[in-house]
Amino acid sequence: MMTSPDSPPLVSPSPCPAPPPSVPSSPVPSSPAPSSSSLPAPPSLPPTGEVMVMALGRKKQRVLIALTILPNLFLAFLLSSDPLITLSPPHHCHLPGPLPSLEVLNASLPWEKSDRLRDRRGPSQCKQYVNSSQSAVVDCVAGWDYNVTEGLRNNIVTEWDLVCGQYWLVPVEEVCFILGVLTGCLGLGYAADRLGRSKTLLTSLTLSVVFGVLVCVSPYPSIFIVMRFCLAAASAGVYLTLYITRLELCEPSLRLVVTMLAGLMTVAGELLLLAVALGCQSWRGLLGAGAAPLTLFLSYGIPGVFPESPRWLLLSERSSDMNSFSDRRNSNRDARDDESFTEMESEPSSSSSRPHLSFPELFHSRNIWKNMCVLGFTSFISHGISHCYSSFRGDVRGTAPGFYWMYLLPVCAGGAAWLLLWATVNRCGRRGILLLSMTMTGLASLILLGLMEYLSETAITVFSVLGLFSSQATASLCILFTAEIMPTVIRGLGVGIILALGCLGRLSSPLMDLRNHYGYFLHHVVYSSLALLAVLSILLLPESKRKPLPQTLADGELYRRPPLGRRRRDHVPLLATPNPET
Repeated sequence: MMTSPDSPPLVSPSPCPAPPPSVPSSPVPSSPAPSSSSLPAPPSLPPTGEVMVMALGRKKQRVLIALTILPNLFLAFLLSSDPLITLSPPHHCHLPGPLPSLEVLNASLPWEKSDRLRDRRGPSQCKQYVNSSQSAVVDCVAGWDYNVTEGLRNNIVTEWDLVCGQYWLVPVEEVCFILGVLTGCLGLGYAADRLGRSKTLLTSLTLSVVFGVLVCVSPYPSIFIVMRFCLAAASAGVYLTLYITRLELCEPSLRLVVTMLAGLMTVAGELLLLAVALGCQSWRGLLGAGAAPLTLFLSYGIPGVFPESPRWLLLSERSSDMNSFSDRRNSNRDARDDESFTEMESEPSSSSSRPHLSFPELFHSRNIWKNMCVLGFTSFISHGISHCYSSFRGDVRGTAPGFYWMYLLPVCAGGAAWLLLWATVNRCGRRGILLLSMTMTGLASLILLGLMEYLSETAITVFSVLGLFSSQATASLCILFTAEIMPTVIRGLGVGIILALGCLGRLSSPLMDLRNHYGYFLHHVVYSSLALLAVLSILLLPESKRKPLPQTLADGELYRRPPLGRRRRDHVPLLATPNPET
């Protein structure tokens, strides 16, 4: 078809619009290319927990870690002094006149069989003859004389005569002290998650100093027991807050080493406690020596000395702090090692800056609850069964070891357990070593219970030490494991629950003392059976080796048990990619 010259041109059927007509423009002078300094900075990603820790700088990080380890040396004076201040020395009724000879004691005191030591008879500790006539026996009427050869010369037993009819006050004091630790772990662990690590630490330190002084000036056993309960709660809060703060200041490669150093510092404190006890010989001076140095650590409250945990700050929804951190990181990367947290350290946190915790989401976090139940059950067994190994020889053979052996054996076993964990856990993984140590605990119990009639004294001692050593390693690793797999938003409460369940296991020791160790065999059998059940439940745990600490509940849900059927390469951090098994 032809078109006339006057007709408009045909329009293309293409759906693309025609380009606009070119408009003549005036010549524009060429402008130079913009410099890199004038370009807008690319948007930076939100800082992660690892980045926040690295922003402190190596020097600052090491100093803060040292500040969290040093208080353990003196916390041992407050948390481990019960065996010294409640030791009951040999005693008998006070007789008139000068120091009686052996013949006078035999004529004035009836002989009776010892409760704990088999086939042992000696002068009665709670009875005496009336006027040395040996016709009638009465309770002690003029008090008691004590033959102190071990421990403190003056403790609460000798000062307030907590023997015979008043002996029950000693196990009650031990039970109240353990319940105080339990209360402090739960209450102050939750406070550390809600209010912050630094605030909770300063509050716990202040309460420890106050109640430490009140314990030292207690005039009556009832007041002493109440003050010891409060002191135990405050000291447990200090220990727990330092533990989680120390872990949150470390990258994955440092967590085990730093935790091991803190554990060895506690062992050194327990050895120093015994040395101070031999020097001062007074329970008031001993507890005062532990409470007084804690006043020095109140200087952590000075702005800039001990800042808030960077991981907790990351969750506290302080947008101004996060923005200023990002600006500083982009503007001056070279100078950030020592100054990037200056503003964060100096600014007080407002009352509304708390990490958001959704209780419905926490209730439905089944994987977190599963891990917490398994580790709590394991902690309960490992803390409860350790007392069985310490007293097994005296319960079975009737030959109770000396006090120094009973005190130094658990302390040295705890130090050796930390060295074993340091040498093996980073190589074999948390779950594998926890499984091995719990298996050794159960086997040592089964051998002692099943073959106790055929074992020699040396064999009983060897298996008792082995069981005590493995149970100490299990208890220490449970706490580290929990702190690594619990998210930051509930880490204080999670570790507090595990420590509280360990305290429930420790209650078996004073309760057995209250019943004079009757039923020790059944008590040991029950714990041994539960230890074998704990071995199976440990298989349900995930592995936290070389993994970053989870921040939120969603991160904590990603910590799942690795598959048992195939070997999985573990070069990528668990939280960096979705778990293919979910």
